Amino acid sequence: MQWQDVLADKSLQDLPYKIELNERGNIEMSPASLIHSRFQGKLAKILGLELGGEIFTELAIQTRLGVKVPDVAWGTDDYFQHHCEEICASSAPEICIEILSLSNTMTEMQDKILLYLEAGAIEVWLVEQQGLIRFFNTDGEQKNSSFTKNISKI
Repeated sequence: MQWQDVLADKSLQDLPYKIELNERGNIEMSPASLIHSRFQGKLAKILGLELGGEIFTELAIQTRLGVKVPDVAWGTDDYFQHHCEEICASSAPEICIEILSLSNTMTEMQDKILLYLEAGAIEVWLVEQQGLIRFFNTDGEQKNSSFTKNISKI
């Protein structure tokens, strides 16, 4: 299955799940909770106010292991202009954020961090259940974001 097939499939629209494709073209879904949705909204607001640029929620990004969809992402205006005609972003924006759900494993999150960084992200943020944010770049876990020093918890 290709990403355009997922978008065209009427049975997959309006599901309360985030849909991704793995490297075999199989659909993977993960449910979102109320807290998860709240964190998405708060992060989008904070990023918009502090950084400007473009905010994306559930942006489809092509990675070497299929289409992955961060919960929130931030990119420059240039990133948006470069990708605005694509159905699925061919590279990751500068920041990709995953909000951890109870169903997520650390192995899954480590894989996603690597995939987003390989796809071009400068930072990947993991938001834990308590709202604490962990920051990662190609050098590993960092104490703070290089984009904003004003956020460590939502």
